[in-house]
Amino acid sequence: MSPPPRWFTALSKLFQEYPQANVTQLATIDKTVPRVRSCIIRELISPEGNEHLPIILTTTDIRTPKVEQILANDTAQVNWWIESSMDQFRLTGKVTLVPEPANRVFHSAGNIGFERLSAGGFDWEVKRVQVFDSLSGHMRASWCRPIPGSPMKGGYGEAKKWPETIPTTTGVTNEREKKLVEQALGNFALILIEPTHVDWVRLGVMPDQRTFFHRGDDESWTETIVVP
Repeated sequence: MSPPPRWFTALSKLFQEYPQANVTQLATIDKTVPRVRSCIIRELISPEGNEHLPIILTTTDIRTPKVEQILANDTAQVNWWIESSMDQFRLTGKVTLVPEPANRVFHSAGNIGFERLSAGGFDWEVKRVQVFDSLSGHMRASWCRPIPGSPMKGGYGEAKKWPETIPTTTGVTNEREKKLVEQALGNFALILIEPTHVDWVRLGVMPDQRTFFHRGDDESWTETIVVP
């Protein structure tokens, strides 16, 4: 059993200490144009027995453009700035998409941690529902909206027709809520990023520190200290 890489141990500690510092920037490629947007990191996964293959978990609407971009190019980058500690992590890796079971899971061949968890019987649908239920009712309701980015012919007032909040999958009390939850869950997908390159900058120490981490074909991590 290999230990988790040093960058992941540090990031996990900061994630616990500053849980509100969970907004990151996720970059994908649209043909030749980079596209970046803010994403909330929901969880850091350390696969049991394969702790050296950590996974960054965020979520998306399966109808958004970034899904098509990931399908065309499965490499993405997350930029994570933690203001309180003045640490920046740039994490580059391969992506796996986990939508509802009716849709095919898109699995990048580079995501070894995902493969091993799945081979060990890990139930990704249970995890998907668990993450969905952990969100606020307002956030869950956002997956009931029309396709993100589509025109609102009625202007901003059209949004008043959308549900403001919906219950968890176990909190449904009537048929309307059941349909809304099914609709939202059908559009809800996990994004799993398995980093292979990490650039960690520490600006909260004197002097500043910067380290490159690279995961080799043998799954071991190397560290290179570089100029900040």
